[in-house]
Amino acid sequence: THTQARYVLPPVIAAIKRAFPRVDIDLQAAGDAEGLQKLAQDGADLALVSSAGPEPQGGLAVPLYRWRRVLLVPSTHRLAGRGRAPTLAELVRHPLISYESSTRADSSLRRAFAQAGVEPQVAMTARDANLIKTYVRAGLGAGLLAEMAAGGREDADPGSGPGQALRILEAPSELPECITWAVIPRGRVLRDYALALLRGLAPQLDARDLRRVLEGNLEPQWPEPPRWEASNAPPQALAL
Repeated sequence: THTQARYVLPPVIAAIKRAFPRVDIDLQAAGDAEGLQKLAQDGADLALVSSAGPEPQGGLAVPLYRWRRVLLVPSTHRLAGRGRAPTLAELVRHPLISYESSTRADSSLRRAFAQAGVEPQVAMTARDANLIKTYVRAGLGAGLLAEMAAGGREDADPGSGPGQALRILEAPSELPECITWAVIPRGRVLRDYALALLRGLAPQLDARDLRRVLEGNLEPQWPEPPRWEASNAPPQALAL
């Protein structure tokens, strides 16, 4: 997805290019459903998708890391001065800007609000996290986006973009945690560079176990995926 492509993949892909300089990479940013469709049709090595529900279908799903949503608001927003995360019942009083997937009835965001018995005010959606930030700065609402897309100088410094400085807040605890998965076509033999990419994203994975599972010689028993904040150090080298 655009968020993973922009905020997670760059240091990993840079390490892949250093380790495998003759390998060309074709990276296509798309929505989760679109990514799985491309995986089935275009012969890609793998797709990276995120879900707050069951593991995705369409191939062998390997859990890589877990992450949460955060709230992004202008520093003058009424929520900015709070000392705690708002509840969903409190959040519905404010217009929201989120990913376009949040418009689907089966989205985890919609399900969480429905379980709380409230209806969110989704004022605007976008596929790209940077667009969400732009419209939050323009004062159109509070942004709900992935934690890896928020933080750092670009969000704290008003001189880094048009509009106001932004504050990062915890999202309501009722919103479920998400998992980013690698989905690999069944029967696919992954080359060393693809395995190195997976190891760069999820060092807890064993490359030998990955090979055995893909070959059908081992039932998948993946290690618990770590929180993204604990696993996001740029790789210095890649080992298989």
